[in-house]
Amino acid sequence: MVLMTASIAVDSPLRRMVESTATDYWNDSCATAELEYAVARGATGGTSNPVIVGEVMRKEREHWVPRVRELMTANPHWSETELTWALIEAMGVRGAAILEPVFKAEDGRKGRLSLQTNPANYRTPDRMVEQAVRFSALAPNVQVKFPCTVEGLEAVEEATARGVVPNVTVAFTVSQCIAAAEAIERGLRRHEAAGGDTSRFNPVCSLMIGRLDDWVRFLVDRDAIALHPDAANWAGIATFKRAYGIYRERGYRTRLLAAAYRSRLHWTELVGGDIVMTMPHAWQVRFNESGIDPVERIDVPVDPHLVDDLLRRVPDFRRAYEPDGLPPADYLAFGPMARTLRIFIAGYHDLQATVRDIMLPNPEVAPA
Repeated sequence: MVLMTASIAVDSPLRRMVESTATDYWNDSCATAELEYAVARGATGGTSNPVIVGEVMRKEREHWVPRVRELMTANPHWSETELTWALIEAMGVRGAAILEPVFKAEDGRKGRLSLQTNPANYRTPDRMVEQAVRFSALAPNVQVKFPCTVEGLEAVEEATARGVVPNVTVAFTVSQCIAAAEAIERGLRRHEAAGGDTSRFNPVCSLMIGRLDDWVRFLVDRDAIALHPDAANWAGIATFKRAYGIYRERGYRTRLLAAAYRSRLHWTELVGGDIVMTMPHAWQVRFNESGIDPVERIDVPVDPHLVDDLLRRVPDFRRAYEPDGLPPADYLAFGPMARTLRIFIAGYHDLQATVRDIMLPNPEVAPA
């Protein structure tokens, strides 16, 4: 149950869900106003990545453009890369401060802000670990995102062993979720063997259910598949529920996190699980104004006819759904994985371009 924080508690369907079930939700952004809205309505965490930071730059331009200029003045020889990461870290620290009352009220078990390691380093575990350790020292309630690549999981184990609280992201399959939980377990055991305390860790594995749905729809159109018209809406949910069942059976200390919201099904069908939902602000508002009372449905199976149709007609769904469906050697070749990593890396480069425009304004463009 969420304890009172510095924010004034506001009754809402999402707050009632958090207070009456094992399910938590996070704000899928570090934007100040959005985080404050979410915390007031029961949110217990928040997230960041280069794409999100770029969005926050546009929403909070009056705050962050002067901040970048201050950093430029204080560090006259910094490159745009150094300034970009200083911006990302500053934004993360600001978000973590908003969540600090939750962190304190929950005795450190909730109330964290997730910062993402450089998405371009998805093949370089040492760089991910180095950055994760740095992020973890920025504030006591920072959690660190790693991609669910082979190298990312190597980094997850090592960083967890060093005391970093992990969030494995860019996962789309049951097999990836299992591999992530196993890597985190190894890291937790190593940290404990070295005398560390893991009782306040809240590791998560982010299964991007909406992006899996998107990929199924793309394949249906590209390959002219005669899939049941409702089936694509349930691909991510079916995969999530299967992974959740395995997590419960095996007693992993990692919690599954549902990400990439596309419909109300991504909320209503997962309520009741000992999980986390990370929701963009617009979806939170939509759900809070829906009049829907949250009812526990995590154990309600997806229509087996829809699952069977997906399994028979969409090979990539089978790869996502079966516990051994996607071997580690194939992670980077899996469609939604490659697509999402490319989006995150492009977002990072776009963010650098935004910082570049502040450092070195384009003379061919009129000032904003």
